Amino acid sequence: MSESTQAFRAVVQQEEARLQKEFPTPEDIPTCMTLFDEFLRCNVVGSQFKSLYRYGEMAKCTPKMDEFKYCMSIKSLHPEEKRAEWIRHRAEYWARKRLTMSSENVWEVRTEPLQNYPPPPNFTVVVDSSTAIH
Repeated sequence: MSESTQAFRAVVQQEEARLQKEFPTPEDIPTCMTLFDEFLRCNVVGSQFKSLYRYGEMAKCTPKMDEFKYCMSIKSLHPEEKRAEWIRHRAEYWARKRLTMSSENVWEVRTEPLQNYPPPPNFTVVVDSSTAIH
């Protein structure tokens, strides 16, 4: 197994763990109707104009339609199976996004919080030139 495949699988596992906490029950995952609404919202004039203004091009709505189609493909599964499939699918999406470089990705994902941050208050307040409070 190549190093990139191992890295991808590790990131998918991290994303699955995160998504399982974010969507703990089958009712928490978006419905197919919600995903279709997002696709339609992407195509309205306001969204297209905003994309044109911000990025200089029309909004790409195909990924939103692909999400709707995927939802329809798993619609007949048992709710728990549907949730598991949706989480796996989204985890792979986020793993691909995390592993490809982007101008927006400037930070490494932390696995542990920083030690001693924020630092304990250790400051001096100068009231006037003759008085200092520690």
